[in-house]
Amino acid sequence: MAMKTIPKSYTVAAVASFIVLVTYLALFSSVSDLQLIPSLSSSQGTSLQQTWESRTIRIHQAPQEMTSSTITCDRSHTNYDLCSINGTCSLDQKTGTLALMDPISSTSAPIVEKIRPYPRKTDNWVMPRIKELTLTSGTLVHTRSCDITHDSPAIVFSAGGYTGSIYHDFIDGFIPLFITANSIYPERDFIIVVVNPKEWWMSRYMDVLGAFSKHKTILLENENASSITHCFTSAFVGLISHGPMLIDPIRLPNSKSLVDFHNLLDKAYNTNLSTLKAQKPRLILVSRYGNVGRVILNEKHIEEMLEDVGFEVIIFRPSKTTSLKEAYKLIKSSHGMVGVHGAALTHLLFLRPGSVLVQIVPLGLGWVAKTCFENPAKGMELEYTEYRVNVGESSLVDKYSKDDLVLKDPIAYRGVGWNATKMNVYLKEQDVRLDVNRFREHMNKAYEKAKTFMDIEG
Repeated sequence: MAMKTIPKSYTVAAVASFIVLVTYLALFSSVSDLQLIPSLSSSQGTSLQQTWESRTIRIHQAPQEMTSSTITCDRSHTNYDLCSINGTCSLDQKTGTLALMDPISSTSAPIVEKIRPYPRKTDNWVMPRIKELTLTSGTLVHTRSCDITHDSPAIVFSAGGYTGSIYHDFIDGFIPLFITANSIYPERDFIIVVVNPKEWWMSRYMDVLGAFSKHKTILLENENASSITHCFTSAFVGLISHGPMLIDPIRLPNSKSLVDFHNLLDKAYNTNLSTLKAQKPRLILVSRYGNVGRVILNEKHIEEMLEDVGFEVIIFRPSKTTSLKEAYKLIKSSHGMVGVHGAALTHLLFLRPGSVLVQIVPLGLGWVAKTCFENPAKGMELEYTEYRVNVGESSLVDKYSKDDLVLKDPIAYRGVGWNATKMNVYLKEQDVRLDVNRFREHMNKAYEKAKTFMDIEG
């Protein structure tokens, strides 16, 4: 019999903070499920997407077009800045300075650029917490000799900010790193330089970093930075983002997709599935617990119903101590996943393309559910469906009258733009008690898709 409960994984961070309108279809108020939530209209989003595409092409071409050593920056993007040093450069870890070692002319005016390499530049709450780096050149630069000379370029980015929520670890870190590497240095080895790494970050993501680069990752810690000077053939500072958990193949020179990112995770965790054929579709039930909001209050009854439908059900309860490798192995070996909207659904990246994802969407969260997980699920080529919670299935019926806008018209209640206090009603105050019979009808269809996948893929 399969293990019923996995009590460990990563926590959905719970730091509540009010912040301003940010990025492509997104606004924030805490380090958890509130982070990447859209507030722009679809027409605004389309226009913005077109702007990103044209700007992305320009910055991607720039490094190849340069014929002499120099420093350039593109600050035209909505949510990130990008800088590049096209020439041999040194890194002073103590000061966070990248210096061009062979400028065009010794008589040229020095170039000095500042950048915080984290893809949320309009977020006034988080950006001051990101270490600022200096890129410089010219006769005023007094560079130390190279202690370690690398024959590869570097990609420099920050692992600070909202790192700690698995959702943000991927949408602000590894997916943009994948996009950047395949945009700037496709089919070329590079060295990863990480700013603001938290104590646990390196050990948790060592396998993923190793899949990106064969070189040892260089860490720029704020207070305990090494005095070693590293030199690179060139450097790219900042990360390119295509949107929340999205990779647009059209905008990459090698047409990589989110499926290719999943394949990189496969390389990282070296997962080989058992050759034993499954007897019934395995379903991962993502369980929210504690005082976090969006908990399934009748989870035990739902588990029993899912087993009656025909699934082998595995309860998956994320906390910060579970091995990512073990989580990846478990989820990849499944045929589907179901859970209430929340950061833990980021684990959809671990599912095999073609398997099933069912997102349970609480009252008032249809718009954010689409951006955060529906679009990425389709990019992962999953069989995506969603179960929309009715008013009677929401715990908000115990707190508000049936004529209150909270229940009657969530869109009108929320109003235009982002209001964290109002959104907390749906994200933090709300739990769900699913209608077992209604949910069964939905999961019967999911079972057929999962079984078809199992019969084909094992």
